[in-house]
Amino acid sequence: MPSRRPCGYTHIEHGFEPVFDARSRTLVLGSFPSVLSRANDFYYGNPQNRFWRVMAACLSEPVPATIPEKRAMLLAHGIALWDVIESCDIKGSSDASIKNVVPADIARITAVARIERVVCNGACAGRLYHRHLEPVVELPAEVLPSTSPANAVWSLERLCDRWRQAFG
Repeated sequence: MPSRRPCGYTHIEHGFEPVFDARSRTLVLGSFPSVLSRANDFYYGNPQNRFWRVMAACLSEPVPATIPEKRAMLLAHGIALWDVIESCDIKGSSDASIKNVVPADIARITAVARIERVVCNGACAGRLYHRHLEPVVELPAEVLPSTSPANAVWSLERLCDRWRQAFG
């Protein structure tokens, strides 16, 4: 349960499990779930976030509609999905407000899956990965433009083109 902090901050635990299995080779990391993702108990729950449309385009798959479809699409392509942060103080969904970070226990994935590469969804995830998890995983991350609706400079088409370069 979230606890209130001064100045509009709330301390929040991640709240749902990573997606991975023993066949996962690529780890895609976000920063921390948005308010809508936390409400939906799954990644990229804001319908304005373009993550699922971008991944479907990269993987030449139909855009998944349900959580089981989303999970199945990733796993079928050897992709693990999690966030860099297990808990933090945050204002709403603002990555810029994140503080008091407790990093995710990435060994939960790396103990089971032979991760060969790491992709970060956005600069914030990239910075947090570099600071907290790269020393553990010992792999550099490719930082891709964020699929967040806040990243309005990147159109869906441009995002798909850039993400395809990483997954192609």
